[in-house]
Amino acid sequence: MPVHDQTPAAQWYALWTASHCERLVRDHLAARGFTVFLPEVQVWSRRRGQRRLVPSPMFPGYLFLQHEMTRESYVEVRKARGLVRILGDGWDRLAAVPGDEVETIHRVHTAQVPALPHPFLARGQRVRLTAGPLAGVEGTLVDSDPGTGMLVVSVSLLQRSIAVPIDCTCAVPVQAAPPHPRRKGQPS
Repeated sequence: MPVHDQTPAAQWYALWTASHCERLVRDHLAARGFTVFLPEVQVWSRRRGQRRLVPSPMFPGYLFLQHEMTRESYVEVRKARGLVRILGDGWDRLAAVPGDEVETIHRVHTAQVPALPHPFLARGQRVRLTAGPLAGVEGTLVDSDPGTGMLVVSVSLLQRSIAVPIDCTCAVPVQAAPPHPRRKGQPS
């Protein structure tokens, strides 16, 4: 499946589907001539007591559409059975997915290398390491190259920090603590 369309104004969009409806939406839109991309990975499944590899969406609940979006094409896409919505704020303010990101996903898909889900990590995000000699350590992710990164651990009182190289596959986002509820009459 070619990832690039010849139309210069065609952009990639993310389509959110109902649970387990990714293939239904893909087939419906492909039959209507749209360029759709549903990246899949092989996962182990147990059916009738036997384990076997079956294709499963790389991003459950999502697939990609490349098209020059007009009001008419937006309406046609929205008619797809199993589609929840196109990500964005209305037909004229859709959230485009950068083409280089889709190209990267396409390369992983066609290479058929093992791919596992991983939490989204962003530079500057607070993370906790889950394995290795620093398991349980929390810090700020300052660099995240594929597989490797740099974690900054700080001592606030001293206003000093150290940077440690880490394996990003062992880092998970730290959930921010919920704000304390204010009591009635307490200043904000």
